Amino acid sequence: MKKYHSFLLLIIPSFLWAIGGKSYVSTIKAKENFTLSAAGKSSPLCINSSDYVGVIRALKDLKADIGKVTNAEPSIVYDKLPSQKEIVIVGTLGKSPVIDQLVKKGKLDVKSIQGKWENFLIQVIDKPFKGVDKAFVIVGSDKRGTIYGIYDVSEQIGVSPWHFWADVPADHKDKLYVKPIRNIEGPSVKYRGVFINDEAPALTGWIKEKYGMAKPSQNPPVGKNVVNYGREFYATVFELLLRIKANYLWPAMWSNAFNEDDPENPRLANEYGIVMGTSHQEPMVRSQQEWDRRYIRTLGHWDYSKHPDTLESFWRKGIRRNKDYESIVTMGLRGANDSEMKGEMKDNIAMVEKIVRNQQTIISEEMDKDISEVPQAWCLYKEIMEYYNNGLRVPDNITLLWADDNWGNIRRLPNEAERKRSGGAGVYYHFDYHGDPRSYEWINTNPLPKIWDQMSLAKEYGADKIWVVNVGHFKGYELPMEYFMSLGWNTNRWNNSNINEFTQLWATREFGEEYGAEIADILSKYGKFNGRCKPESLNASTYSLIHYNEFETVVADYNAIRERAEAIYDKLPQEKRDAFYQIVLFPVKACAIVNELYFSAAKNQLYASQKRSSTNEMALRTRKLFEADTTLMSHYNHIYADGKWNHFMDQTHLGYTDWMPPRKNSLNAVKLDEIQIPDEALMGIAPEGNELIGSDSNSKISLPQFDIFNNQKHYVEIFNKGNKAFDYTITSDVPWLKISDAKGTINVADKRVWFELNEQQLPKGSSDGIVKITGAGNEVVIHVNAFNPVENKDKIKGFIESGGLISIEAEHFTTNKENGVRKWIKVEDYGLTLSGMRATAPANAAAAVPGKDAPFMEYPVYLFSKDSVEITLITSPLLNYMPDRDIKIAVSFDDEAPTYITNVPDKFKVHWSNPAWAKTVVKQARQCKATLKIPNPGAHKLKVWMIDPGVVVQKIVLDTGGVKQSHLGPTESVFLK
Repeated sequence: MKKYHSFLLLIIPSFLWAIGGKSYVSTIKAKENFTLSAAGKSSPLCINSSDYVGVIRALKDLKADIGKVTNAEPSIVYDKLPSQKEIVIVGTLGKSPVIDQLVKKGKLDVKSIQGKWENFLIQVIDKPFKGVDKAFVIVGSDKRGTIYGIYDVSEQIGVSPWHFWADVPADHKDKLYVKPIRNIEGPSVKYRGVFINDEAPALTGWIKEKYGMAKPSQNPPVGKNVVNYGREFYATVFELLLRIKANYLWPAMWSNAFNEDDPENPRLANEYGIVMGTSHQEPMVRSQQEWDRRYIRTLGHWDYSKHPDTLESFWRKGIRRNKDYESIVTMGLRGANDSEMKGEMKDNIAMVEKIVRNQQTIISEEMDKDISEVPQAWCLYKEIMEYYNNGLRVPDNITLLWADDNWGNIRRLPNEAERKRSGGAGVYYHFDYHGDPRSYEWINTNPLPKIWDQMSLAKEYGADKIWVVNVGHFKGYELPMEYFMSLGWNTNRWNNSNINEFTQLWATREFGEEYGAEIADILSKYGKFNGRCKPESLNASTYSLIHYNEFETVVADYNAIRERAEAIYDKLPQEKRDAFYQIVLFPVKACAIVNELYFSAAKNQLYASQKRSSTNEMALRTRKLFEADTTLMSHYNHIYADGKWNHFMDQTHLGYTDWMPPRKNSLNAVKLDEIQIPDEALMGIAPEGNELIGSDSNSKISLPQFDIFNNQKHYVEIFNKGNKAFDYTITSDVPWLKISDAKGTINVADKRVWFELNEQQLPKGSSDGIVKITGAGNEVVIHVNAFNPVENKDKIKGFIESGGLISIEAEHFTTNKENGVRKWIKVEDYGLTLSGMRATAPANAAAAVPGKDAPFMEYPVYLFSKDSVEITLITSPLLNYMPDRDIKIAVSFDDEAPTYITNVPDKFKVHWSNPAWAKTVVKQARQCKATLKIPNPGAHKLKVWMIDPGVVVQKIVLDTGGVKQSHLGPTESVFLK
């Protein structure tokens, strides 16, 4: 089997796939195995009718799932044991007399799950009762524990959690067996959920078409134009959440009211076992729409300073209405429409503290409970975190929900004192965002390594009570959503070195073993490529067109995975193609088109400045790519899956001029030039690394320096500035230079001629020469220079200076010196290029001191330059998540004293008004710099020291005068051993 990327090929031919847990379902009979289904019959499912309604409902799903896989749907037997020799017993502790009997008889030990939150035990028991040879037991510590155990079996037999939402079919199996196993699982994070947000136009359009409009009502007030986010829709969401071991939901809220649009919604959520909340800006189990429908015309937007009594009465009714359902109550208050409250900060702090006190009084009175028994969350979002930093405090029993910066970078995590709060802490995270500096709501742009980096920090720092992630319009975030929940379920299982293993297990579960490894590699690369710059942030200047072949490499990489995805799609059986299209092929193809569109637009602008005849062709190419994008969006909405998911591609992604999504996709924000082309031929040339070069240039024209290490090839583009073809000839007096095409004809298409170093002919030291290009009656002289060090090449070791720089991928150290629990760890596949090295230490560890307790990575380098070098560290877009301190790093040569660099300064402002923050999130990386003296030319050891934890170093660039502008940084330098 072909190996792709760094994926581990996990071959388990007889067992079915489980993600993260033990594989216990097999298709091969063994004497000790339990027979779940064989010979056209399935073992009966036994449960007590007094168990939770949600457990019984989930068991009916398992019944149907077994039928889907085997065509032999089992029966459900209530309140008695059937006469079969092998039976499945399902029950919740305290709700199942059969389970109680097994425990009493000593056949089932439940001590390890008893009294625990959402734990389940799966075990095969021999001779549990008279006349029964084997029982396959699924038992939960509580309602959701049992439900998770049931759905764990569904996944093991081959039913994807995404069977509805991504059309993933189940492969047929004639036989299903369960091996003798005792499997116990429970969550690492107590509440794990999603926020359906920015739901219009995509999700709202789809729901309107599929489910219609909500039923108008006077009490509660529901108007005629409310889209039906009702029980039919939410039932599909609840089921998916439970199948991926989530338990918490913030419902769609911009035009809807979960509790009132369909009064069955909250009851159904409770029945399923979903804990309901409201968004970070909607307190006391009441949506903003509930307020607006009652008061917007008379009182306006909610404003506690103007109508506190009305608001408190409004909140009281919400708590009273939902008190019998499982909820986490959002506390505090923001301004209406997710905005900042008006007024001075000092006054707002006092008001919010008063609001929370009054809210807790209302909760205690209405629920008749000790306030500490009611789950509550206060989200430190945007300006609310600034209030907290300036002294705002709420009671300890309220969970502090720390927020990211809306771009997946956590702003703050608990310090030691905050970790002692009884309410604990959590994280509000984003996969989607509507706001500054650029909205991103179209398609998944969330690499799993970044999710691991930030959420593993959250766990380490004790923010593990609630994890909720904004998933936008819900569909399209399948892989990151399930990874987020799997990480919350078992943070110890998933670490920095097995992120790609998760992707492969996931892809194999969805599409099978034959293509699982390759599909996983495509998905991993897609996540990395889209994580470099979100499509909505792209423009014609994001990637460099002239340095490091950056833009064309980006486009080539996208097109390569697109071609692979298309090839797999053609080979897949028909029933798997819809799932593959929406999860893999469509997003890869869509983003390949968008990147190539901007690439063509960038060429158009450059070519116009050079007056190339191909300028207009690039404008036409850009417009054709826009048409291809439009056609692809239409195909998604109307053709694929017979239009089942119409409207999910209504979200715009082309035509941005600021943060607000454009009303429709367009090329209005893309500058396209068309020029008048004269009839007569006129030669132009553009050497690599140069922009404005033409036949009429009088300046000295040079190619980048050649050398025997990295820069052995450079190109010149010869182009026409007229309509008529011309012949060109290249001559040179340089013996150490080979020319790919010394003669040729130029029509409208441009010609790239390669100049390659002939090392055997190159003398020692620095050599100069000229190349003459003649054509269309003109002659252009290009100066060339090459460097061959005087030093013996065999003695030159390490990363070699070439072209005025050294570029190093951070994982390519030769020494990684740990210091106890402080160390640098590799986060596979992290960041813009290869991977990242993360500075790791215990939570809130004090700054390390080089020479005492600071770990370092060491890189041998060989410099021909002298005096000084500017070092740039390309790092993660980390924020100062530890309060009241800078986050620093240090660099040094050899045994010189380290130079400290501030990676993130204390009180770094996360706000649209801070250009440094906006630049960091758009570029998805931060650059920090230091200038070091070079003791002398020659071999040196560069050390990168950990000072503060959390920094992820991706690339190290040493600039001795040759670094050019780019998004990804220079390609890695040659390393000589």
